[in-house]
Amino acid sequence: MQAIRAAVCDAARLCQLVQERYLSASAKTTGEHTEPVTIADYGSQAIIGRALQQHYPQDAVIAEESGTQFQQLVSEEQCAQVLQLLAAVLGERVSEAQLLAWLDFGAGRASRRTWVIDPIDGTKGFLARRHYAIACGLLVDGRVTDGIVAAPGYNGGEGALFYTQAGETWRSKLAGGAVQRLTVSARQDVADFVVVQSYERAHASKSRMGRARELAGVGSARIIELDSMEKYALVAGGDADLYMRLPRPGSDYAHKVWDHAAGVALVQAAGGMATGLDGEELDFSRGETLPNAGMIISNSQRHDQVVAAVGRVLRDY
Repeated sequence: MQAIRAAVCDAARLCQLVQERYLSASAKTTGEHTEPVTIADYGSQAIIGRALQQHYPQDAVIAEESGTQFQQLVSEEQCAQVLQLLAAVLGERVSEAQLLAWLDFGAGRASRRTWVIDPIDGTKGFLARRHYAIACGLLVDGRVTDGIVAAPGYNGGEGALFYTQAGETWRSKLAGGAVQRLTVSARQDVADFVVVQSYERAHASKSRMGRARELAGVGSARIIELDSMEKYALVAGGDADLYMRLPRPGSDYAHKVWDHAAGVALVQAAGGMATGLDGEELDFSRGETLPNAGMIISNSQRHDQVVAAVGRVLRDY
């Protein structure tokens, strides 16, 4: 796993280079300004795919991007930019053929072990220079066992790498150095309770989540809003106690496994709970999407109360 952790850190460095070189301070999160994240997405996934190909050649991969997409959507200029960035980060010349092979490594393969890659989680956060993450999770027989999440925006932009190892969750700076074992908080008093939720309104029903908090007795909890899978890392590290993802009324949105696998691994290894809205297990065994309509992630202290409250909200609101 150490080689994959190093690759995720390299992918984070590539994303930071894209921001430095191609993302102006005035860029907005509209369709007209998405080119930098396209470049970063493919470069990031290629770095992780390369490491998996080298160290776990028999494993399967489920990833957000593909070589076919790259060939269809990316211009010659963008392709050249991705190759230049890869060369700068990896310290070696990279061909387009290598890039495509890394993007498609492990796709469609049958294996007990499947890596799940999200090369940039939090696209709007990346473009707005807020929070985003690079994530790689491992499934064994359809169950989450390990996760790695790089969060360049963590702690005011200091950045951090969160990862599991031997059933525990750890954090270090992206640049390396001392590591710290993480455990979820033991907070349950409403006066101290901290909730983390998505920055973007489109990602979930904030009104439903607010009502669920009230019914669960944590309506006055402090709220942190940020992009990306970093929310899972905050719960795993004790910086937050609850994260919910409740659907909007009438929504049939199917959650992608790459948006959650690595984060779930972090929380579970840190002693927290990650379930569906009914308290059921999150099911990562069905390919690219989860059958669960949403998720409740917590330090476990009020989990049953939150599940009950969410059930009432979904019935009545």
